[in-house]
Amino acid sequence: MPPALRAFVDADLPALVAINDGAYPAVPITPADELAGLIASSRLTLVVDDGAVAGFIVALAPGLDYASENYLWFSARSSDFLYVDRIVLAPRLQGQGVGPRLYAAVDDVARVDGATEITCEVNVRPPNPGSLAFHTRLGFVEVGRQQTKGGTTEVALLARPVAGTHS
Repeated sequence: MPPALRAFVDADLPALVAINDGAYPAVPITPADELAGLIASSRLTLVVDDGAVAGFIVALAPGLDYASENYLWFSARSSDFLYVDRIVLAPRLQGQGVGPRLYAAVDDVARVDGATEITCEVNVRPPNPGSLAFHTRLGFVEVGRQQTKGGTTEVALLARPVAGTHS
């Protein structure tokens, strides 16, 4: 049976922090209070549950007071997007179709909101070739690059049309 995708509940937070921080440097180390704040302001947070919390996705609508350099870049470019701040899966679930299921749920919300594109970023320094290949398979294309975190990180800024729309 495939893992369940379900809504976040507060009791999930410690497991999400552990999964998130275990994926460093692909995603930043994030203290529990900061991750809880991000989830509270999200348009969509889904948890992957295969009997234990095994991953999550957090998507943000435009117009938030959120200081992420990447979110701000997309906000300056458009107000017609749903931004995936992070997607993290436990290694045991990678390559099993869970990531595309998570993005399909993001597409569903984006269609309801009338957004025309899904946006995200992937590290190119330090490199994250697995995530870049995954996002390319899902139809994302690079729309920009920027250095973040004082020049210690470089990201490819990615976007793709919302699936099921004709934009």
